[in-house]
Amino acid sequence: MSSLKYWLWLSTRFKSGLVKGKILLEHFGSPENVYNAQNKDYLDIEGIKQNDIKPLMQKELDTANDILSDCARIGCRIITLHDSDYPDRLRNIYDPPIVLYVNGRMPYIDDEVVVGIVGSRKCTPYGLNVAENVAYRLSCRGVIIATGLALGIDTAAAKGALRGGSSLLGIIGSGLDVIYPPENKELFEDVKSAGAVISEYPPGTAPVRWNFPARNRIISGLSLGVAVIEAPKKSGALITAANAMEQGRDVFSLPGNVDATACEGSNALLREGAIPFLSADDIIDEYIELYPDKINVLGEEKTSKSKCKKDVNIKTEVKKSIDNDSKVDYIDLGNLLETLNDDEKAIALSIGENSVNADEIILTTGFSAQKVLTLLTMLELAGHVERNLNGEWEITA
Repeated sequence: MSSLKYWLWLSTRFKSGLVKGKILLEHFGSPENVYNAQNKDYLDIEGIKQNDIKPLMQKELDTANDILSDCARIGCRIITLHDSDYPDRLRNIYDPPIVLYVNGRMPYIDDEVVVGIVGSRKCTPYGLNVAENVAYRLSCRGVIIATGLALGIDTAAAKGALRGGSSLLGIIGSGLDVIYPPENKELFEDVKSAGAVISEYPPGTAPVRWNFPARNRIISGLSLGVAVIEAPKKSGALITAANAMEQGRDVFSLPGNVDATACEGSNALLREGAIPFLSADDIIDEYIELYPDKINVLGEEKTSKSKCKKDVNIKTEVKKSIDNDSKVDYIDLGNLLETLNDDEKAIALSIGENSVNADEIILTTGFSAQKVLTLLTMLELAGHVERNLNGEWEITA
């Protein structure tokens, strides 16, 4: 593409304030026209200040040509804001990237159910387990996971999504040839094979601290909704959630231990109106009617045999068939209660041998909604309860 060097020139004019690049494109129509403009042409553009004109008057293209050479060297694609395969979801946010660098195969995002999963780097083992489990189950159902490939929740979500077999998007805050964190090198390669690693930064860009908050708007911008799993008060995950709200995306939050600092931010999101979720089903429920052709129905052979890779440590979404001889017809509630703490016992007794919804459990136990949701999540992960197709809770073992 002959004008690609002008796109790269424009994308490197402003270290911050990508909105200025968007304003210039809207005014001049193309990056080549922006490049060919003179000082006087920039003066009367609303949103462009005198200080912004100096970098625009630097017309050298050496940096753009170097970027083109680097992209050829590492085998990455460049997608510009005006390209047909640039996702409309991302194009329509307030400050879309001028260009995207892509390694791997990026699906046609606007037709897909994409859910971002974010959370703390310094998370608990419980948070890691939930992130991997939820991402796995969503991926089994055909949902594309978008995550930042950082340590902690991001890494767990990426691993779960890879096991589930659907596509996966890793959005990073460095150049595509700069693996950060370095211990995730193998994971980066797996993500490229299963989906795409994406950055707005050219090859060679170091993972400097301020790149990551900017990166987060791309995660939410590509997604229909963002699921937050364990975020402290000051967390990049909360920046992603704030971006999602500003962009009109759904925000989901996993109820966490009220005494845990790792969950202070994600619990605060619930008070601010985030959608509580206990499992992948809660997220699926938001989108299955809008995207019936994209989300696999529970129990389909395609889901159990083709989509979901087997993993002995993760309970799959596929329900047992009614004529499965191995299904236990009788649940020994007494034996189960002996393994639970007092709060978990109260939840189990509230359910008993019936199928009940969360509201009934809240009324029966007298616990807060947040406490009930947290306890149900812990019991579900332990394999003691599950939600049926009517959204009601049942004892499983």
